[in-house]
Amino acid sequence: MGEGSSTLEILDFGPAPSDFRAELVDGLGRDPKSIPSKYFYDEQGSALFDRICQLEEYYPTRTELAILREHAGAMAARLGPECLLVEYGSGSSIKTRLLLEALEEPAGYVPVDISREHLARSAGVLDARHPGLEVLPVCADYTGDYSLPQPSGAVRRVGIYFPGSTIGNFTPPQAREFLAHTAEVSGESGGLLIGVDLKKDRELLERAYDDAEGVTAAFNKNVLTRANREVGSDFDLDAFRHVALYDEKEGRIEMHLESTRPQVVRVGSERFDLHAGERIHTENSYKYEVQEFGALASSAGYRPDAVWTDPDSLFSVHYLSVR
Repeated sequence: MGEGSSTLEILDFGPAPSDFRAELVDGLGRDPKSIPSKYFYDEQGSALFDRICQLEEYYPTRTELAILREHAGAMAARLGPECLLVEYGSGSSIKTRLLLEALEEPAGYVPVDISREHLARSAGVLDARHPGLEVLPVCADYTGDYSLPQPSGAVRRVGIYFPGSTIGNFTPPQAREFLAHTAEVSGESGGLLIGVDLKKDRELLERAYDDAEGVTAAFNKNVLTRANREVGSDFDLDAFRHVALYDEKEGRIEMHLESTRPQVVRVGSERFDLHAGERIHTENSYKYEVQEFGALASSAGYRPDAVWTDPDSLFSVHYLSVR
């Protein structure tokens, strides 16, 4: 059996097309217009994001991987033996392989991802590489309500793994609420291992989100392709351009789709007018100082236990214990 060809059973709590349509109509009716970033990740969007992670301009992935290669043993020691590792937004699970190899007798691995196709492929790879590991994939929006599967063996601790700086997609109040939710999921004696992008030079940040090859632009526009396919909208992709800019006051990168001309977009019977230069806000990516994120985590019920960074202070990985 080849890598990724495993026939793992997937618990499916993925959003229905009607959810996408409702949120799209709601977002386009706002001022400014918006589309939730979670809808980036259909099969094509997930594949494009994997390409982004290989780009020279996109420092977060290779920097976080370097931190993991150096410190996976220390991270695994914090999680401890017989840990049920629950990964939110598992994606291709490349970083997870390093962590799983360092863990002592893990009780199981629960990858949670909104893209069913991508989840099946990456979970199958890990299942093939770790035949003694119980892999229990869940297709879901990890910010929503769903049930975690239980492994057959004993679980000493639930450890949540949230790599890739995805916490930056939440506003700070949303991030606090989400972190409090993860503390409830992991429970007493549980912990969270989380990747957090650090504040840095504007030029470096904006290059990372607007690469020369245009892969990030294609990733951003793909949400319109998905909307046309799944909910019957009529976005003209040629009438939008990708915009990425750093708001230093807010400490965040913003991604937008900017209308290049006056136009009308229809979603079923709903009509939305856009003027030339009007933007649809598709994603935030907040950046933090190490102490700033530690304070945020503390306000959500965690105790910051350890933090690992790279020599250039581009990225950080935090281990947080439930208080």
